[in-house]
Amino acid sequence: MCKGDYKLKNKLFAIITIFIFIFFISLNLGQPQKFSKKNNNLSEKLIRFHVLANSDLEEDQKLKMEVKNSVLEYIYPKLSNSNNINESRRILMENTKGIENIAKDVISQKGYNYDLKLELTHDNFPIKTYGNITLPQGNYEAFRIIIGEGKGKNWWCVMFPPLCFVDVTKGEVAYEETEKVMKTYLEEKEDIIEEDIIDNDKIEFKFKIVEVIKDIFK
Repeated sequence: MCKGDYKLKNKLFAIITIFIFIFFISLNLGQPQKFSKKNNNLSEKLIRFHVLANSDLEEDQKLKMEVKNSVLEYIYPKLSNSNNINESRRILMENTKGIENIAKDVISQKGYNYDLKLELTHDNFPIKTYGNITLPQGNYEAFRIIIGEGKGKNWWCVMFPPLCFVDVTKGEVAYEETEKVMKTYLEEKEDIIEEDIIDNDKIEFKFKIVEVIKDIFK
């Protein structure tokens, strides 16, 4: 056997080995680890809703709940079908004046003259549980209604995804429905993340294989 034939056989053997390796690696790339990134940066995917009472006096806490109920009844039809956080943020900004007017009307009708402050901001929040959902400590975006001095206990929920609205007619947390909505939302986002990771890995891997094959034939 001449030297050229020997080199050719070695190259063919190397190429066959590489393609077998590609086959098995491709199988692994097609099997993403479910929910591996589900809770990463969760704080960046939510908009919280907080209503802060003037104080912890019973009448102030009752007023807080009246304001909360009226605001949710107003904003529910507008936010319940929002498809993403940017859309929800836009809806909130466009309806801030309407929300403010409703809150002021409730405060006035109940015989109070408290100042009112509305803000869409980012703030640090401790670990909290809402229904069957536990949100880790972190910096969250939040739409806040501050009544008077805002020194009383606050009522809160998650405005996007729209978890506030699964129980708006009951006045209490709908545990199973809340968990279902959040799980569906996170799984949809996770699928998108996984697909992007898989595609990027495949592209990068293919480029490396091409480089190896080129080196073989040099």
